Amino acid sequence: MEEELQRLVASARAEAEAIGDPSQLEEFRVRYLGRKGLLSGILRGLGALPAADKPRLGAKANEAKTAIEELYAAKNTAFGAGRTHVRSALDLSLPGRRPAHGRLHPISRAMGETCAIFAAMGFDIAEGPNVELDYYNFEALNIPAHHPARDMHDTFYITDSLLLRTHTSPMQARIMEKQAPPLRVVAPGQVYRCDSDITHTPMFHQVEGFLVDENVSFADLKGVLTLFVNKMFGSDVSLRFRPSFFPFTEPSAEVDIACVICGGKGCRVCKHTGWLEILGSGLIDPAVFDKVGYDPKRYSGFAFGLGIERVAMLTYGIDDIRLFYENDLRFLSQF
Repeated sequence: MEEELQRLVASARAEAEAIGDPSQLEEFRVRYLGRKGLLSGILRGLGALPAADKPRLGAKANEAKTAIEELYAAKNTAFGAGRTHVRSALDLSLPGRRPAHGRLHPISRAMGETCAIFAAMGFDIAEGPNVELDYYNFEALNIPAHHPARDMHDTFYITDSLLLRTHTSPMQARIMEKQAPPLRVVAPGQVYRCDSDITHTPMFHQVEGFLVDENVSFADLKGVLTLFVNKMFGSDVSLRFRPSFFPFTEPSAEVDIACVICGGKGCRVCKHTGWLEILGSGLIDPAVFDKVGYDPKRYSGFAFGLGIERVAMLTYGIDDIRLFYENDLRFLSQF
């Protein structure tokens, strides 16, 4: 083996002197120093040697490896010194490139602005589970099994009693079960329904709000929602309350605002009516108070729910809800 190592070093020295370009140098490194190279082949034989010879031949093997590595390094240095200097593509005289600033998604912006307006009116912010019990999503809100209103929700069921919540209204029952009036709460979050087109998505965002106290009237509801509309869309935007039906409020009303696209004159967006619906609302049905143990003769309250995507579409003049979820930077960078 000692003679093999000597012949290997001599062969490497002769070959290194004949190398004329960097590609040959890389071939030299692989042939002599690579994992399957000539030196590795000799070193694999160390294990079969007598124990008494291993220390001496192991040292010789290391000397041979060092010698070949030095041949490679010297030739590599020589090639580097002989290279023509190439000007760097980096111009150090140029100013640095500023990193792009992140921006809040328009849905997050609309959600934050909505919650901030209600927080300024004294409402607390509460969040609840996306996976909800059928009881809180329907039963506690005066929507028993087989109630026709369930068909309006297009629900994603996980089991017979477990589902993806179709609105954030379950927070009404959850909070009222644990806290006594007075209460002022808004509950933002994601909700889920089997629906998808230019104005609907299977997942969207909603803010549910409710207020419970003694002597709460529809006038209080109108005052709170009028202030919200004025803050969100401007004090010059008209609004109206239109009679409607929701199982957990009585009386119920939907709130329309003058179309922010045409100013109420009538256009394709508002279907030439001059009005756009933005939320549903009403006085909390006494049956809901019975479910949570409140005395409906003593307490009254109102509730409302609004879709954040709809608010964002109206605020930013967007006519296709799917743009919010395509993650196109050309769209998102405008906000």
